[in-house]
Amino acid sequence: MHRKRIKGVKHIVVVASGKGGVGKSTVAANLAIMLAKKGYKTALVDADIYGPSMPIIFGLSEAKISVYMRGEQEFMLPVEKYGVKLISLGMLADPKQAVIWRGPLAANALNMMFTNTEWGDIDYMIVDFPPGTGDIQISTLQQYKISAAIIVTTPQIIAVSDARKGADMFTPGKMNIPLLGVVENMSWFTPQNHPDEKYFIFGQGGGDALAREFNTEFLVQIPLVKDVCASSETGTNLIEAGNAIITAAFEKLAERVYLQLDEEEICDCDEEDCDEEDCDGNCAECSHKHKH
Repeated sequence: MHRKRIKGVKHIVVVASGKGGVGKSTVAANLAIMLAKKGYKTALVDADIYGPSMPIIFGLSEAKISVYMRGEQEFMLPVEKYGVKLISLGMLADPKQAVIWRGPLAANALNMMFTNTEWGDIDYMIVDFPPGTGDIQISTLQQYKISAAIIVTTPQIIAVSDARKGADMFTPGKMNIPLLGVVENMSWFTPQNHPDEKYFIFGQGGGDALAREFNTEFLVQIPLVKDVCASSETGTNLIEAGNAIITAAFEKLAERVYLQLDEEEICDCDEEDCDEEDCDGNCAECSHKHKH
């Protein structure tokens, strides 16, 4: 399967979940913001075509994407905030109208967002997938070189059961995408006035069990605190809100991303003619390695 790179983008990291309501978009947004804060050139693609939430999370509900012509093709300029270059269907369509698209049309719209956007040089492009394992996910994973995937779940059994299906999508027998690890969101509730107290209202151990099942890393636990909900609804910068627990959680998550992926050498040579069965990993055109 030949997968292409997006011009100027070093790494694409997809953030996925098996079901909605686990805070996947919040994790994707704040991972991108933290990577930008650490000095990386960061982009964020809101691939949740049917329920784009990034304009709200970033406080850009009224923002519109600028479009210009390059020859006979239309290109878009992403909106930038908190150091992150962002594009979302919510900035292209009327947010009050339902997007009623069949799979191929939705996949084509997402493809335009990837390839017809003026990204410039990007170290990390974070992709916020829709819940589930449908056309959007399959089309993206088949077309583009994905460096890693992150699974987001909450601790309870039903969420982990759905997240398991999302994680299985990335396995060698399916899409064959490296699984960076599992993020457990809403791991416990901590009252604002009692920061040392923990109440495990959604149970315990789900994220850790999922990571062990797929032989991947249990990346981080993110507690359920008021600051997270407030920032997501008001478009304020959660990383700058001053909550030490939340800041530490996203610092740890961002660190796991750049420590693992920064060491990889990026080869822009064309692997289309490479026979995976016979390839020893050496690129004939340069000193880099092919990763199959």
